[in-house]
Amino acid sequence: MTAEPITSDVVVAIRRHMNEDHAEDSLLICRALGGVPDATAAEMVGMDAEGIDFAATVDGQSTAVRVAWSGRIVDRAQVRPEVVRLYHEACDTLGVARRGSDGDTHR
Repeated sequence: MTAEPITSDVVVAIRRHMNEDHAEDSLLICRALGGVPDATAAEMVGMDAEGIDFAATVDGQSTAVRVAWSGRIVDRAQVRPEVVRLYHEACDTLGVARRGSDGDTHR
């Protein structure tokens, strides 16, 4: 398998997927791992090799949230498992049941 670097086009595609298909997961990640437990909504706004960025709504205001990866991400194939890991950690932290039989909502 050939490595696919994280270009701006890749970030746009990941952001679109996260915001269209996994907004609830983003909210859980922000609440549990992003320091905004009272957030009512979250949208992925970007990412880089070190972490993922969200705009979370807290008390009606947009709040920047950054969640670090467990390690440096340099290839597109690394993103999905890392986002799933963040989702699982968020669910465990908040005591929320994971969706899906294997807990993997990122298909």
